[in-house]
Parts: sequence; C-alpha cells; structure tokens
Amino acid sequence: MTAPELTGTGGHVPAVAMIDADGVVTGWSRSAEDLFGYADADIVNRTAAVLLQPEGAAERLGDLLSRVAGREQWTSLAEVRHLDGTPVTVHLRGARVNPAPGRPRWLLWATPVAEAANSLLEPLVKRSPIGIGMFDRDLRYVWLNDTAARVPDFFPHRAVGSSVDDWPKDGIETLIAAARRLLADGVPVLDREIRRTTLDGREEHTFSISLFRLDGVDGEPVGVCSLAVDITHSRARQRLALLADASARIGTTLDVTKTAQEMAEFAVPALADYVTVDLAESVLPEGEPLQRLTATDVSIPVFRRAGAASIHPSFPESLWFQGEPVYVPPASPFTAVLSSGRSHFEPHLNTSAGTWLDLDPDRSKIIHDTRMHSLIIVPLRARGDVLGITVFVRTDNPAPFTEDDLTLAEQLAARAALSLDNARRYTREHNAALALQRSLLPRTLSGGDALAVAGRYLPSDMHNGVGGDWFDSILLPEGRIALVVGDVTGHGINAAATMGRLRTAVRTLAHMNLPPADLLTHLDRLVARMNEQDTANLLSPADMGATCLYVVYDPATRQFTLSAAGHPPPAVVTPGGEVSFPSVPVGTPIGLGFGSYEALTVDVAPGSVIALYTDGLVETRDADIDEGMARLSATLTDPALPLELLCSTVIDGMMGTRLAEDDIALLLARTL
Repeated sequence: MTAPELTGTGGHVPAVAMIDADGVVTGWSRSAEDLFGYADADIVNRTAAVLLQPEGAAERLGDLLSRVAGREQWTSLAEVRHLDGTPVTVHLRGARVNPAPGRPRWLLWATPVAEAANSLLEPLVKRSPIGIGMFDRDLRYVWLNDTAARVPDFFPHRAVGSSVDDWPKDGIETLIAAARRLLADGVPVLDREIRRTTLDGREEHTFSISLFRLDGVDGEPVGVCSLAVDITHSRARQRLALLADASARIGTTLDVTKTAQEMAEFAVPALADYVTVDLAESVLPEGEPLQRLTATDVSIPVFRRAGAASIHPSFPESLWFQGEPVYVPPASPFTAVLSSGRSHFEPHLNTSAGTWLDLDPDRSKIIHDTRMHSLIIVPLRARGDVLGITVFVRTDNPAPFTEDDLTLAEQLAARAALSLDNARRYTREHNAALALQRSLLPRTLSGGDALAVAGRYLPSDMHNGVGGDWFDSILLPEGRIALVVGDVTGHGINAAATMGRLRTAVRTLAHMNLPPADLLTHLDRLVARMNEQDTANLLSPADMGATCLYVVYDPATRQFTLSAAGHPPPAVVTPGGEVSFPSVPVGTPIGLGFGSYEALTVDVAPGSVIALYTDGLVETRDADIDEGMARLSATLTDPALPLELLCSTVIDGMMGTRLAEDDIALLLARTL
C-alpha cells in the first residue's frame, strides 16, 4: 500500500489521525490538534463521532465505516466539528494500515477545502474562467477560486467566511432559497440567470449560476458548490441572433391573424412559457363588433385574441382562444398598457389581496393553477397607433423576467407590430378592392328563352382574390343573347375598377346592336381614349389593357358569332360530347387603339354547350395553353350535366389540388 502525499499547499502538513474498525480514535497528530482544537488527551480512545455534528453522529460514523470496509484507500469531503462547535469542511483521505482479519485500522488525512482545492485541482479549478465557490452546510463561503474572487464589484459580500444570511436582499433571494432546497433534496440548480450591478451603478452584467450539492462519503451533504459564468456579451449576441431570426419568421404573409400567431409561436419557449397577441377591434374588423358584446360584472371586451402559444399543448393558461373576444377589468395592466402605450413589467407577479386580480377571479384562478409568476405586457405600436398588446408569461421556467427580457420583448413586439400594421393596411385595401370587384360582377345571369347560362369566378390564391377577370350575359333585341368574357391586365383595386368600366362599356355598345367585330373595334378605341384622358392619373396603356371574347347567339339561325381581342377561343361541345375549339381570328388586345377585328360564325345543334373562359383556367407556369386546352376538353365530355354541376366539374378537373396562379372566369351556355 502506497500512502498519499502528506504535504498540502505551501508545504503545510495535513491533520493526521488513526481510528480502529469501531471508529475509536487511536492516534492524533499535532496538526490535527491545530485544525480541530482537540488535544491528544481529549480525543484519543474516544469515538470519532465527537468530531461530527451531534445529530445522528454515531449512526453516520457507522455508515461511513461500513461503506469503506472493503477498500484499501478512499477519499471524500466531510464536515468535521471543531472543539468550539464551528464546522470545518475538509477533504478527507483514508488508507488501511496493518490490517487484522476483519479488524481494519484507518490512517486518515484531513485537509481544509481551500488547501485541498489549491493543491489537487489548481490547473482546472483555481485558474478556471468560471467563478467557482464552495459553501458549507450553513451556506458560508469556505473557498473561492481566482475568478470568483475577482468580481467584488458585482458580489461585494463574497469572501471566505461570509454567510449568505449576512448579505443584503438585493435580488438574489430566490437563489439563496434554491441553495437551501438543494441541501435538502440534492436536485442541482442549473443555469439560473441573475443580473448584478456594480456598486457605482454604472455597469450591469448577467450571470448564469449553477449549484451542486457536495456529499461526503457517508452520503450526507457537506456543502454546496456554485458555478458562475458572466454571460453578458454572450446573451447580447444571442439576442441579436434571435431578433434577426424574428425578422425572417414574423410577418411572412400579409395576413393579420397569421402574423399574430407567428409572433406568439416565435416567443415560446425562446422567451416565455406562454404568449398571447390580443388586437384592438380596428385591426380585426371582420369579427362581431366588441361594443355589441355584453360586459360581465367585472370586465369588458377590449381585445380579440389573434395569436397564442404555450409550452403546454392543452393551453391551461388560456381563458380565450384565437378569434374570441378577450375580457379584462377596466382597471388592469392590460388596459393601462393600451391607453398609455408603455410596457408593464412585473418580474414577480403580485397575486396578493388588494391588487387588480381581486376584480378578475377567473384569471386569478388560472394564475394560481398554472403557477404564473412573472409577467410582461408590451403594446403593439406602429406608426403612432397602438394596435393591441402582447403578453409574455413564465410558469414552468422558474427564472423571473429580467430587464434584458423586457428589452427583447419590446423589440420583438416592435417588429411584429410593423408587420401587423402592414397586414392591416393591406387587408383594408384588399377588402375594399374585393368588395368593388364583387359588386361589379353580375349577380345573376340570364340567357332568356334561348340559352341556359351559368358562370363561375375563382380568385387567384397568389393575389388574394382581387383581379380583373369578368363574365356577363346580355339580352339583345330579337331574342338574341350576347356572352362576354374578359381579362384585365394586373391585379388589385385598379384592375377591379378597370374591369367595371370595361363591363359597362361592353353593355352600352351591345345595346347599340353592333356586330361582335364592330363592337370590339369601338371598345378598343374607347379604351384608348380613356388611357389618354387618364395620363394625369399615371395610368399606362398596360394598366387599362384587356383581352375579350364577345359572342352573340341567334336562336333563329342557331348560330354563334364570335370575335376575339387577344383572347383564347371558346370550347364548343356537341350534344354527343365532342369538343372543338373554333379558329376565331384573334385581334390585338383592347386598349391599343388600332385594333381591327374579324368574326367567325359557328352552327350548333340544340343541347350544345359553349364554354368561354380566361387564360387562368388553361395556362400555368408548368404547362402551356395548348396542354391546358387539351385538359379542358377532357372535362367537358358530359354536356348533359346541369350547368352549375358542369362548372364545378370543369374547375375541379382543371385545378385539382394546385393553387390558382391567376384569376379564372368561366361562362357556360347550353342551347335550348
């Protein structure tokens, strides 16, 4: 057996003692007397239990001896009691000497923790960039490495021999409470963030603190080890990276509700355990007006829930879900933030009696049941308007929100608010354009006594439903019927307005009883003059350009007369299901002012179907118009179907599951 080295730091001799198999002290050195205060005569032939804390000392000594009975050497931390009752945390080593069968004797070396750490772990511990400290069971510092000792500006009371009980209450009470729990349950405390400010108040840093319990060889706790890492600059870099990520992931569409949900989902769990985005009525105008909703005895409807996210799939924190009105007491942090435009920061949520929660028992119960303990409410402000609020809550995460968290929440909210405002403005313009477009399309279609007519309009998914495609049926003198389909260049409110002007112009010219080719010629010249008049309004010819197919059916001759201005030909289906595309002479699009158009006459039998459509039905990015017309033929082979059902069959057959890349107008007419 090789005994351990007997020198400690600086050549100091460790305390040396000898005990027998029963734990009776049989030898005691002068260095042991210096360390523990017991003279040789006071301790030899007495049980070593006197060196332990009195509670259960004999049992703990017995446990230690049974644990090491079969070993040749062992090492551990231990808390030994000085003669004056003061605890001394030591690094304890033992070695079996002169063993008799079943009756080992142990040579013990005890070194104070400070000397043991410096001598044994100096390369790793003493010079580590991580601040390391050791507490005894009373939470007094017994050792600090160099890094921990170099930050007195942030931890002015950190010194060997100081106790946490003597520290001022300056924001680390929860950490001290966690250390006391650690001594009892042994569960490590990991990555607990705390903010510390220098004594002069000029500098503020964020530290990540982890705590581990130190156990002796008998399994009993002897102290706590703390690890502290300054993460100030690391946290700043993380925050910048998070904000950069937020710019890419929040506001991916011009949809208010989706943007709100993206904001909530992004912040969970990166910042909070539960996040809601509640918007004012002006931002979500499509719902039932909040003013019409009935108030409760204690709260009024102020917001509408637009987005919510939680670390719990069942959303136990939520009283309301997406789309529902949110009720709050008139005197609450939510209404205060909405009216003032300033954030509400409550790192330690006050749930005691006498607060606004007394007026909101339902919310108070949820706060209690889900253990909400930290709260941030941030206004969503954009271009001078407060659009609503976003609420950040921590439940499972035990760390309270910090000032850094508040700053991050406000920066996230600012980015989200700008996206929400863009979406709100777009939605208003889109709704106005959509309303205009729908008002300009025919509400009913009539084919008189000669035709059965049905139409279908499918907005573009890529352009959110606002375009310039249209169809119409017009009753003419002598029982004739005009059918027209057109496609205005572009999308948006200008295209919808242009569509309305062209539809009105076509109806006016149709009632002049002009032949199809003459009608398109007049329409082209009319639109060209409109372009010239609108020069001051910055409308280019392209803004007023359109294609058009104009067809007149004469039941007396059973003939369709067709003329096209840059538009695809119609499909004509015989009663037997044969599909053809008449070769209509195609003139220039409407609006150029120099078009010359020709007409084609097609004879049809009773029960025939003619299909007029815009290019969005037959043309995609992946297939040209010829392929689309071939597919259209396959969907028109059953002309006997009711026309509304045939419209659906055509649309479903042509679109399948793909999104509409352009507006689609379809007009079907069956001869009677």
